[in-house]
Amino acid sequence: MRGGLRLDEIVTRLGGELRGDGSVLVSQVCSLSAAGEGEIAFLANPKYRKQLAATKASAVIVPPQAADETSLPRIVHPNSYAYYARVVALLNPAPLRPRGAHESAIVHSVMPESASIGENVTVGHGVTIGENVTLYPGVVIGDGVSIGTDSVLYPNVVVYRDCVIGARAVIQAGAVIGSDGFGFAKEGDRWLKIPQIGRVVIGDDVEIGANTSIDRGALEDTVIENGVKLDNQIQIAHNCRIGENAAMAGCVGIAGSTRIGARCTVGGAGMIIGHLELADDVHVSAGTMVTKNLTKPGQYTSIYPLEAHEDWLRNAAQLKRLSKLADRVTALERSLEKKLEDMEKNN
Repeated sequence: MRGGLRLDEIVTRLGGELRGDGSVLVSQVCSLSAAGEGEIAFLANPKYRKQLAATKASAVIVPPQAADETSLPRIVHPNSYAYYARVVALLNPAPLRPRGAHESAIVHSVMPESASIGENVTVGHGVTIGENVTLYPGVVIGDGVSIGTDSVLYPNVVVYRDCVIGARAVIQAGAVIGSDGFGFAKEGDRWLKIPQIGRVVIGDDVEIGANTSIDRGALEDTVIENGVKLDNQIQIAHNCRIGENAAMAGCVGIAGSTRIGARCTVGGAGMIIGHLELADDVHVSAGTMVTKNLTKPGQYTSIYPLEAHEDWLRNAAQLKRLSKLADRVTALERSLEKKLEDMEKNN
């Protein structure tokens, strides 16, 4: 935003408590350590409090417990990190694309005048596009697709036939929505392809990262509920359901027919095998393999601690002996029980 905004204008729009000079003008957001004149910084993690004292920012966003630790003009808010996110959006609005369809676009459906259809976009037959939808260059929209109001699809996104995308979706470059799931039946020595006849149905306010793939359902739909946030290079297989406001980091893999509850999170490279159910508020640590249902909320981790390779080899060898050791312990327990029984009989 050219010229920036005064602090009191930001508070009027976003709320929060203003302390200090509200006429201070800020044009950009920066970290505490790198901020300079005309920039607003934020404190979200207490370990950076020393940087708060030394920052060159013109203003800061702080939680209430740190409000008296600086004399700079400041906005006080209980969730300073979320407030920072809103200020970034306020000062950096998304660039507007030209309305209408570019002359190189191939459009087989009626588009609203407010939509922006970029270079070399292809829109199939029977497509429904909401107001203010933006399709960046190279997007391909299959027949029968529906895209909700204010959604943005970045370059080279592909949405296969009959899929549904809700309002205010953001789909980053190269994502593929509705490709065939991995469905094959064994017939002798060969694999017989099973046609995937379901759809992908995506709710409102969903964000999907670059090169993420969401497979269409085999019979039932694959469903991504409202508010879900998916990072880059995620694979979601056919017939999955991802609950409201779940979030997943990069390179997560979700196998088919898995049900993930509301507000769940999965750390980077987490893997969940098929036909499982995760309850609401389950949090899976990065690199974790989930192989069973998780029926209670909480944090789950299956990562083996990092160590030097030689130590890992030695410990791995010991792990192989655990089964034999368990058998020996069981045998000793039984022997001890028998001796105790014999002693009781003799007494």
